[in-house]
Amino acid sequence: MKIKIREEIKNIKDEIYAIRRHFHRYPELSFKEFNTAETISEHLDKLGISHKKSVGKTGVVGEITFGPGPTIALRADMDALPIQEENNLDYKSLNDGVMHACGHDGHMAILLGAANALSKNSKLKKGTVRFIFQPAEEGLGGAKYMIEDGCLDKVDEIYGLHLWNYQLYGEVGIKDGPVMASADLFDIEVSGKGGHGATPQGTVDAIVVASNLVTMLQTIVSRNTNPLESTVLSIGKIKGGHNFNIISDKVHMSGTTRSYTEENRKMIKQRMKEVVEGVSKSFGADIKLNYKDGYPPTVNHSSQVEKVLEAASSIVASGAKNPYLSMGGEDFSYYLQNKPGCFFFVGSAPNENEILSTPHHCSHFNIDERALLVGASVYLNLIENSFS
Repeated sequence: MKIKIREEIKNIKDEIYAIRRHFHRYPELSFKEFNTAETISEHLDKLGISHKKSVGKTGVVGEITFGPGPTIALRADMDALPIQEENNLDYKSLNDGVMHACGHDGHMAILLGAANALSKNSKLKKGTVRFIFQPAEEGLGGAKYMIEDGCLDKVDEIYGLHLWNYQLYGEVGIKDGPVMASADLFDIEVSGKGGHGATPQGTVDAIVVASNLVTMLQTIVSRNTNPLESTVLSIGKIKGGHNFNIISDKVHMSGTTRSYTEENRKMIKQRMKEVVEGVSKSFGADIKLNYKDGYPPTVNHSSQVEKVLEAASSIVASGAKNPYLSMGGEDFSYYLQNKPGCFFFVGSAPNENEILSTPHHCSHFNIDERALLVGASVYLNLIENSFS
């Protein structure tokens, strides 16, 4: 596969790699990215790019104006995960129990690389580029805080990318419409009436109730959604009981729901309430559902998808294709609810013989660093095409 990295990016590839490795060595959790933000600020200072710190709590927003024209925002997330790294790398995490296990270190390096090249661009005469370095993507919705602090003010379009170990180096995944799912979560408490295991009469066995509830909840996906529409309801945790001969009076469960459409998202939430009520009545148990809205679906806009496709095709040629989709969530969705834009994927699997050998959010996660050059080159093309 022929890959054409931009010369401006080739010339600074060692610097881009070094930036990524620095971030990898010193990861920080959501809303604790203080040193990360300071490092970003230092790089922007060296490039002469004006910027603001402490946006959305710990975020950084920089900007280059070439002249009158539209404002295009590019976003990178900053936070790491609470995982103990098991890789044997020279730049292995030095922060115990914290690791960049999803590629955010690479996202920041890509955006700083693109900012470096654009800061030296003398050909562009119009438009503004805004560089958004966002905290707390991993579950805490940092995008919402950035938006509240004005990161999208006067922005016309916004773009973001994700290094993607489910695709090979040299591939860029681009798709119109939904590309990431909504990500909601729930807790359920089943309260019954306990007793001795030898005399079940008169009890309300919370474990039996919970078991039936698990089965009934699964019918929401299997019988209430179109099989061609991606939805998930997973119960990831269940806890109850006291001893082998005691009928349990309490069971706690928690899980997540995922959907590619707001319609299915709302339907699942409503059906869960109805199922819980029905099971509660049929067994005479008290069941409380605490449903928490998480990230909405990430839905790309057609016009911006075409712009990314054009920008990527000259870099990876036939490597621009539909992405490997999952039911993962992404708070870039909030940006796309406010502004037209596109979220795309850059293949980064380090093992071309087995793309699932190093999945995201695992203790041995790593990337093919050449993917950083692809991402920065696509960004550079995107801006130049938009402002030419």
